[in-house]
Order: sequence, then C-alpha cells, then structure tokens
Amino acid sequence: MSKFPWKTTLAGLAIAATTVYAVAQHGGMHGQMMQGQGAPGGMHGQMMQGGRHGDSAGHHSGIQPTSPGQDAFGAIQEIVQILDADPSTDWSKINIGALREHLIDMNEVTLRAAASERMTDTGIEIAVTGEGRTRDAIKRMVPAHARELAAHGWNAATAERADGVTLTVAANDKASLVKLKALGFMGIMAQGGHHQPHHLMMAKGGFPH
Repeated sequence: MSKFPWKTTLAGLAIAATTVYAVAQHGGMHGQMMQGQGAPGGMHGQMMQGGRHGDSAGHHSGIQPTSPGQDAFGAIQEIVQILDADPSTDWSKINIGALREHLIDMNEVTLRAAASERMTDTGIEIAVTGEGRTRDAIKRMVPAHARELAAHGWNAATAERADGVTLTVAANDKASLVKLKALGFMGIMAQGGHHQPHHLMMAKGGFPH
C-alpha cells in the first residue's frame, strides 16, 4: 500500500473523469449526427424526412396529368372511351386498327408530303407528292377530302399522278381566291370538322377511306 493513499484516490478520480468526458463527447456527436447536424447521419435523416414530405405533398395535391403524350394515341384513346361509354357498341364490328392506319396517313400527309402550290386566275392548283408510305397516304386522303370540300362551298377536284395527287380548288369570287391563297394546302385540308365523326365511323368499321 502507498504511503500516500490520497494520491491513489486522486489518480483514480482523474481517470474516471476522463472516461466520463470521453463518453459524453461521443454521445453528443452521435446525437448531433442523428438529429441531422452531422454529415452522414444528418444528410440521411434529412433526405428521408424530405422524401416523406414530398410524397405526402404530391399525394394530397390531387393534381393528375391529362395529356396522353402523343396526338394519335390521344385520338384513339378518345374514341375507345366513347365506345366504352356507349352500351350499344357492337365490339364484333369495331376496328381500331383501321383508325390507327388512317391516323398514320394523316401524319404522313401533314408532316411529310411536299405541296407545290400555284395560283391561277380561277383558284389554286397544288401538286401533293411524296415517296413510299407518304405517296400512298396522299392518294388515299387527298381525293377523299376533295369530295368533302363540296359541303363547304368549294369546287375541288383531284387528278392522280405517279408520285401523288394534283389537287385543284376553284374560287367562287375574288374574296375566295384570296382565302385559298392564305389557306394553302394544309389550310384547305383542315377545312370543316368531318375528321372527328369520320374517325368514330372508321373505328366502327363503317367508313373505309
């Protein structure tokens, strides 16, 4: 035993104090990290809290997208919804594939066909041309539309050519001539609202182009 027992006691107290201090420091740092103030644990905690908050906000907002993302897809979706809502729909006669083919034709004529326009004293003459699938779409769509133009007061005719169709539309007066020039090929093709009901008829198998 030491001649100075109080020195032994002081040494033991010093070791004990050092241990308590180290434990306290470690616990404080750990607590801070868990609360989000330390780098790894804090970032994880904040991200988890932020994710829950974001999910909750999106869930309770009630906002849902409405665009189908693609025009032809949207047109087909609309027709299918109309058919679904009609209890008299005879699904044995429905042909959505035919409607899809027509929409492909519309895309080819609208975006890929070349249209060379020439104004005359009596109207407009348009050479609508293309290759492959575009040419075939022109030959299906343009003559069919020329017949529809009569319902809107236009005197239209088509003549087939090797690479497409020549569309001729006569003006009734000077004002009509000015309008034809302003409309051009696609404006003339967009005349009237017959496409929408025709799409429904086509899907029902009753309107081959």
